[in-house]
Amino acid sequence: MELKSILKNGTSITSSGTTGAAKQIYQSPDKIKYANQAARDVQKITSTSKIYTVCKLDHAGGLLAQTLPAIEIDAEVHIEQFNPFRWVTNIKHFTHSHLTPGMCLAISKTKGWNNLDLEGKIIACGSDRVPAESINRFVAKGATFIANWGMSEVGPMAINKTYTPQDAVAYDLPGYTIMGDTAFCDIQISEWNELMVKGDICVYDDWFATGDIIKFEKGSYWYYGRK
Repeated sequence: MELKSILKNGTSITSSGTTGAAKQIYQSPDKIKYANQAARDVQKITSTSKIYTVCKLDHAGGLLAQTLPAIEIDAEVHIEQFNPFRWVTNIKHFTHSHLTPGMCLAISKTKGWNNLDLEGKIIACGSDRVPAESINRFVAKGATFIANWGMSEVGPMAINKTYTPQDAVAYDLPGYTIMGDTAFCDIQISEWNELMVKGDICVYDDWFATGDIIKFEKGSYWYYGRK
C-alpha cells in the first residue's frame, strides 16, 4: 500500500463488522484531511514524532489514528505486525503508538512489563471498550494515555479523553466505559440513547446513526453497548 497516495486519492477501509458482515467504507481525501488534523491535535503529533504502528492498516485504528496523520507531515512511521514482547522492547525508540484494549492486556502480561518505563510516551487506545483498569495500568508506567472512540464512518479519534500521570485515576460507570470528553464531530443522543454524529470527519454528509448506546454524564460520553 502506497500510503502517501492515499492522501491524494482516498482509500477504503474495513469496518469492524459489529452489526453483520464487515464492509468497505470509502474515505475521501477531504475526510482524511480533517480526520488527520483532529488526530494530530489530540495526540500532539508533530513532524518530529516517531510513530510505532502495530494495528492493521486496513482498519481505521491502524491507518487513521496515527499513521496517515504522521505521514502527511513527514513524521517518522515504523509499521510492523503486533507482537507484545517486541512492543515492550521497541517502544523506547518511539513517541506514539495506537493499541487495541486486547493489545494493552497482552503487553501488560509480558515479562518486560514490570520494568517498562513509558514516561513521555503517548499511547492511544480504541476499537473496543477501553476499561479503566487498562488506562490506569499504562498511566502508572508514566504514559499519557488517550482513550478514543471512533468508527470507520467517522475515523478513530472522533471522541476521546486524555489521561496523564498527574490526573486522578480513571474509572468506569456501572455498565459503561469511557468514550471521551472531547469530540471532533457534532453529536446528538436520540430518545433511545443512540449516538448520532455529523461533521467534516464523517463519511456521510447527514446525521449518521452509529448504533452505539451511550450517555453523557460527569462531563464525558460513556459507552453502554450496541443497539
